[in-house]
Amino acid sequence: MSGLDEVRAERLKKLNTLKEHGMDPYPAKVSRTHEIAKVIENFDDLEQVGEELVLVGRVMVVRGQGAIMFVEVQDATGKLQAVFKGDDIDPDTFALFKAVVDAGDHIQVIGTLFITQRGEKSLLVKQWSMVSKSLLPLPDKYHGLQNEEERFRKRYLDLLGRDDLRAMFKRKEKFWDVTRTFLKNEGFTEVETPTLEVTTGGAEARPFATHHNDFDIDVFLRISIGELWQKRLLAAGFEKTFEIGRAYRNEGSSPNHLQEFTNLEFYQAYATYEDGMKLVENLYRRIAEEVYGTTTFTRGEYTFNLADEWTRIDYAEEILKQTGVNLATTTEEEIKAKLRELEVKYEGENLERLTDTLWKYCRKNIAGPAFLINHPKLVSPLAKSVEGRPEAAQRFQPLIAGTEVGNGYSELNDPLEQKARFDLQQVMIDRGDEEAMMPDFEFVEMLEHGMPPACGFGFGERLFAILEDKTIRETQLFPLMKPRE
Repeated sequence: MSGLDEVRAERLKKLNTLKEHGMDPYPAKVSRTHEIAKVIENFDDLEQVGEELVLVGRVMVVRGQGAIMFVEVQDATGKLQAVFKGDDIDPDTFALFKAVVDAGDHIQVIGTLFITQRGEKSLLVKQWSMVSKSLLPLPDKYHGLQNEEERFRKRYLDLLGRDDLRAMFKRKEKFWDVTRTFLKNEGFTEVETPTLEVTTGGAEARPFATHHNDFDIDVFLRISIGELWQKRLLAAGFEKTFEIGRAYRNEGSSPNHLQEFTNLEFYQAYATYEDGMKLVENLYRRIAEEVYGTTTFTRGEYTFNLADEWTRIDYAEEILKQTGVNLATTTEEEIKAKLRELEVKYEGENLERLTDTLWKYCRKNIAGPAFLINHPKLVSPLAKSVEGRPEAAQRFQPLIAGTEVGNGYSELNDPLEQKARFDLQQVMIDRGDEEAMMPDFEFVEMLEHGMPPACGFGFGERLFAILEDKTIRETQLFPLMKPRE
């Protein structure tokens, strides 16, 4: 029998002891008068009144022996010491407590406040009861879960033992609350669009496929947050929309990529990518100020200040400056040779994939904040062309810490050009490119009815991860894990 099995067997005996004494180890109804944070906040007043309090929480630490026991009780708001003194509690109740309670149990305690001789704010317990008996132990209090896979697989234990981790997810909630409030204050309407699609639009990524039994058709989990649907809403008369939701991409994992993540996308009629850049700059600063109370951050070797002037970086000029490759005249073989020279791995043989890989090498040298602009139209199938530069797109991407943290366009609303670009994407699909954008010809039909000029933009959890200086996997509550073999 393993050590863990022995612990579980011992706790099962304690469970039976509780039942023998007529105490339900898993009651359905539990009462309490105060959360622990409120007790600590109003401790002096509550102690002076001498009011009897009812608290509930998880036992984190049990120490002491004989006539006095000290128990650290934790709820979602904080921790408080509960003191069991043999002279102040029924002897049988006290004896039962010592016999059956372990770290990890949830208990209810009833008592009055006092300050110990060591000056610690505490609850003097008069009564207690079990709320939920634990059968397995908590991780070591001081070391916690050390193995990263175990931390993600048993996230509930990782969160329980780490105040800093729970605080991070509170900040993540605020991150999205600030974003939502900012856009609503700018007059945007929050919408919901399909997560199951017949064709995936709005991004270039390999989708997850499934089967719709009732319709007997294959469908895909969305890879964008309703881009082509929100544009339909622009045609329907909604001039400002946004959605915050989950996207799914059947691709590899990295510190900045996951297969399932939360993104925001917004669309504004009669706005250009220049308008979008102004809005995004203000939004990112607002997030930084309200969530973190600062605009200066460090991410690895990068330090950046979102309050600084956001520079403009031309896509082709930056590649030429860093690598010597001229996108206007280059060939697929020339880019491959340069990537081999730079010792950069690449996938795909077409000019679009090779150009994107070359840019990804260059972006690592940019701390930001900056906006990447004038992308090749080849890598921007949903954006308008730059006036006077038909090979470049009216597209922008915020850059911080060597990473793109968003993507926006002056949206293409010319149905004939959109049809031609979709046809090109279909050629790429036919040649085996699994990340090319699926054509949506019903979307082209909508454009023929008339969609106003607009700016669209999206960003997601990657921005939060960078501001936290964490991998995106660390900033998800429950990242996907392979089943144990």
